[in-house]
Order: sequence, then C-alpha cells, then structure tokens
Amino acid sequence: MEQTPGVLADAPVLVHVVRGGFVESAHRASVVVTAPDGSPEIVLGAGDGPVFPRSANKPLQADAMVRAGLRLEPRLLALVCASHSGEPFHRRAALDILEGAGLGETDLQNTPSLPLDAAEHERWVREGRTPTSLAQNCSGKHAGMLATCARHGWDVRGYREQDHPLQLAIRETLEDLTGETVAATAVDGCGAPVMAVSLTGVARAFGRIAAAAEDTTEGEIAAAMRSYPEYVGGTGRDVTALMAQTPGLVAKDGAESVYAVGLGDGRGIAIKVADGGSRAKPLILAAVLRRLGVTSTALDQLEHSPVLGHGEQVGEVVAVGI
Repeated sequence: MEQTPGVLADAPVLVHVVRGGFVESAHRASVVVTAPDGSPEIVLGAGDGPVFPRSANKPLQADAMVRAGLRLEPRLLALVCASHSGEPFHRRAALDILEGAGLGETDLQNTPSLPLDAAEHERWVREGRTPTSLAQNCSGKHAGMLATCARHGWDVRGYREQDHPLQLAIRETLEDLTGETVAATAVDGCGAPVMAVSLTGVARAFGRIAAAAEDTTEGEIAAAMRSYPEYVGGTGRDVTALMAQTPGLVAKDGAESVYAVGLGDGRGIAIKVADGGSRAKPLILAAVLRRLGVTSTALDQLEHSPVLGHGEQVGEVVAVGI
C-alpha cells in the first residue's frame, strides 16, 4: 500500500462548512508561508512533504522557457503562466504565440476540452462545437513550450516527453527556484509532465518570483502576470481579481486544490487542501493573507462562500484555526 504523504495525512482542519450553526463538513489542509529569505515562517500541517503543485507550477515552467530564450510580449507571457478560461482573447493569444513561432493549432498536444468560462462553455454547447486543444486551459503553456522548442530547433513533436530538452530545462529551473530536488514526476491533466516538490519549495519559489528584480527572468514573469492578470485566469476568476486588486502580489491556482502566492516583499504562500476539493482553498488563502497583514478588496470575494437552503443563505463556509 502506498504511504500517504504527510502533507495530506497530517493536515489540520482549516475550514468548516456550517449550516444553521451546525458544522456538517470539514476540510483539512496544509499551509506554508516562507520568509523573504525562503525559510519557513508559518507551517500548518506538513510543509516538507512533496506535492504535485499542478498548474501552480506554470509560472516556474514559464520562467524555464524564458531562461531558454523564449521572447514574448507581456500579455502572451502571462498566458504561458495561465490556466485560462478559454475566452476569445485567450484563444487568440495562444494562436499569436504559435503563429509567431511558425506553428499552428494542430501542433498543440494538450488535452482538448470546452472553455472553462461558463458563458463561453454554454455557447459552445449550444452551437454544437466540439472540444479543442486551443480552448483548453493549458493551451498557453503548451504554445509557449512549442515556441521555445522552435527557437532552439528542438523536436516539437516530442516536447511532452520527460527526457525532452525542454522538460529537462524545466526541471532544472524548478529545482533552482524551489531549492529542492524534484521528488516525483507524473503526467498532468493536460498531458505535460508535472513535477513534485514540497509546499515549502513552492512558497519559496513564488516569493522569489514576486520580489525579483525587473531585469531577471523571474521579474519578467512577475511583471507579465501583474500587468495582465485577466490572461492568467479570466473574467470572474478569483486569481485574476487577487492580482488585479493587490499591489505586488502574484498568484496561481492549481488543480487538486493547490494555491500559490508571492508577495512583493519576498514572502511566499503555498496551500494544499487534502481532499483535493476546490471549495476550501480561497477561504484559507484569504485567512492567511489577512494574518500576514495584506489588505485587498479581493479578499472579500475569496471569503464569500454562503451555504444555501431552499435558495436562501442558511450558513457559510469559514476558515478556522488560521
């Protein structure tokens, strides 16, 4: 039997679901906040066990591409960091990346899907449109991977293989930014490799990116995400609102309930909800940011999670113990 990582097994209860004053459900999570020097400052649960950050790795992966010579205007670089909603401007930007490298939509190897954006998703269903790789939330990352390969003359067909030069470069950058050795590698939902590091490493990396000088590759990533947060998420997305309304902050959400944030002073935050459900992570993040003294109108949006009964609010989902 596989051993459950401490980041899951030792995670404390940090969220209650309250209905009519009665706690009916609870979510366990681990949280790490790192200081500007990268050392752990706050640890709730286990901070040193490996996790798959999933799409929270994307800014780190994008940094590897820039280090390898990828040159894009900021809005396109923001899309490389994105789990976008598949809105028309997202799809157009992914095509711009591909066409700038002499490539096209058919070169994408990420898993086809319908757009994440609710209105756009409904429109596609109504029109009978089928899933595409361009509409899938990782198309910006995959377009960036392809463009990086084209710049180097690397094979564009095998770019998802773990031993491809691109993926080896990503691994090297991930280990540099986190200060750790990759603990495991698997296949992400989009088909590209996903590499495991600890929550402490993720927080450390995001702190480095957020505080980086403008003339560094990390600084270029941070500037793109801050300048074009709508390209990192999309309309109505909390990750977009958080960056748009909080000066100096960079943030990236990930599947299986991961959230990573870097603050302008170099502190980093990484969250992993043990059950993988997405309901708890925005509330935990808001509570951690308030504990750190961060003020932002976006925190109200993150914290707003009513429990409904017959269409009326009868309780709420709340953070506890943070």
